[in-house]
Amino acid sequence: MAYTAADVKNLRERTGAGMMDCKKALDEAAGDFEAAVDALRAKGLAAAAKKSSRTAAEGLVGVAVSGTKGVAVEVNSETDFVAKNEQFQDFVRKATEVALETAAADIEALKAAAYPDGGTVSEKLTNNVATIGENQQLRRLKHVSVNAGIVVPYVHNAAATNLGKIGVLVALESEAGADVLEPLGKQIAMHIAAAFPQALSVEDLDPTVLERERKIALEMAVEEAAKSGKQIPEDILAKRADGAVAKYAKENALLSQVFVMDNKTPIQQVVDAAGKAAGAKIALVDYVRFQLGEGIEKEETDFAAEVAAAAGLK
Repeated sequence: MAYTAADVKNLRERTGAGMMDCKKALDEAAGDFEAAVDALRAKGLAAAAKKSSRTAAEGLVGVAVSGTKGVAVEVNSETDFVAKNEQFQDFVRKATEVALETAAADIEALKAAAYPDGGTVSEKLTNNVATIGENQQLRRLKHVSVNAGIVVPYVHNAAATNLGKIGVLVALESEAGADVLEPLGKQIAMHIAAAFPQALSVEDLDPTVLERERKIALEMAVEEAAKSGKQIPEDILAKRADGAVAKYAKENALLSQVFVMDNKTPIQQVVDAAGKAAGAKIALVDYVRFQLGEGIEKEETDFAAEVAAAAGLK
C-alpha cells in the first residue's frame, strides 16, 4: 500500500512523532496509516518507560471545586517549559476535574478513572509522555469538603485558570452566604499560600516533628547555659525547650498563625469575627496547600560537563 507526503504529515500531527520516525513507520506498515499509528504508539510507550527514571519536579498544581467539595492535584514534568505547553495544561485541568467528579480516593484511583477524551487518565498521561517527550507523573491529590458552606480555591501566580505552582483550597463550614464566605476564604487562602502552615491546629501537627524541635531546642538551651557558665537545673532547661516547641507549634498551625493581612490577629479570631459580623457561625474545618515539587529532591547536573562528555571532550 503506497502512501503520500500528506500521510507522513498527518501521521506526525496525529502522533507528535518526528518526521523520519513517521516515514519509517509507514514504510514498515506498508502504507497502512492505522498500523503506523499503532507502531509509533508502541515505540512511544517504550520511550515513555525509559523516561520514567528522570526526575520530574516541575509541572502544575490544579484545583477544582463544586459547591461543598474541592480537590487539588499535582502533576509533575521534568521542565518548566512543558508546564507552559497547552496539551499538558489541558491534561492537568481535565485530570483535576475527573478527580473531583469521581471522588478518586488516591492517585491510583485517578489513573484508573475514565478520561474525557477516551481511555483512562493513565493512558492519556502515557500518550502525553510519548508525544511531548518528557517524563510526567501524577504525584498526589487531596479532597476537602463541608456539609454546608463552601470550598474556596486559590492559585498563586496562576499559569492559567485554576493552574499554577501553589494551589490552595479552604473549606468553610457555615450557613452564611457565599457573599460572606467567598471573600473570607480567598483572604485565608492567600494567607495559607504565604504562611505555609503545617497543619490546621496545634493538635494536628506531626508529633515526630514536634519531638525533633524539642530535641533541637533542648540542645540549644544546654549550649547557651554552658556558654554562660551558669549552672542551670535540668527542669529549667526542659521548660525552655517546651516553650520553644509551643512557639513553633503556634507559628505552624493555621488556626493559631497570625493573619498576614494585619500581622496581629490569629486566623481563628479572623474566622470568629467574620461569623459574628454575618450572624452565623463559621468554622475553618480543612485546607489544602500544594506547592509544586515540595519534597522532591532534584538532581543536580553539570550541563557544561554533559555537553563536553557528549562531544568527547574532557
